[in-house]
Amino acid sequence: MPCPAFVLPEATTLISVIVPVMNEEGNLAGLIAEIASAATIAPITEMIYVDDGSTDNTYSALKMLTSQFPSLRVLHHDRRSGQSAALWTGIKAATNNIIVTLDGDGQNDPADIPAVYELYKTQAATGARIMVTGRRKKRQDNFGRRCASRFANHLRATLLKDNTPDTGCSLKMFGRADYLNLPYFNHMHRFLPALMIRDGVKLAHVDVSHRSRSTGVSKYTNFNRAIVGIADLMGVMWLQRRGSALPIVSEYKNER
Repeated sequence: MPCPAFVLPEATTLISVIVPVMNEEGNLAGLIAEIASAATIAPITEMIYVDDGSTDNTYSALKMLTSQFPSLRVLHHDRRSGQSAALWTGIKAATNNIIVTLDGDGQNDPADIPAVYELYKTQAATGARIMVTGRRKKRQDNFGRRCASRFANHLRATLLKDNTPDTGCSLKMFGRADYLNLPYFNHMHRFLPALMIRDGVKLAHVDVSHRSRSTGVSKYTNFNRAIVGIADLMGVMWLQRRGSALPIVSEYKNER
């Protein structure tokens, strides 16, 4: 008799979308509506926006939007702490076992989430711990940013051997527990594929769309990314040398 197919338990199939934002009031309503639309196809039951100490009306606008979108939860940092801290806050607060991360500037398209989820389910059906990371097609950034990104991706992939062509794409899906097992440090979001591999998680990649920013300005420059990136890269290499996936633990119980 053939073995039955592995089926994901229902409790593990629900998705929380985590969106860190800082001074993005002009991009809130449209992106939230798009996530709500994606939720009609993929099992998204909550979207968590983390306002990272905005100085504009982002926090007030988010609170107002909760009346229109019941699945929207709003968390707030009292001061700017960075994207990694905002992601950590949101993922710790999530109630579902599957996490999707998105940038709050609207450049990631929530319409890609169902395809990412289908790949995640296919890979997870083997019983493996999985992270699906997006790979941006036809990037809408300027020439300088694209060149800097290609160089950084090549350098990182060579040194960390994470086999990820576009770690800067924020559209990713992974298990909440897998993320919370990782060592926290500032800027860790840039190295999630390498950190996940270190912890025994398998990677899968999928092409996703990329859009131009409609309002607001980027919070990063090529220069400030390069300065912090060098130290962070060395730190992640150290973590790779000093760590490995934890063993799978089973417990024997004498059933009487």
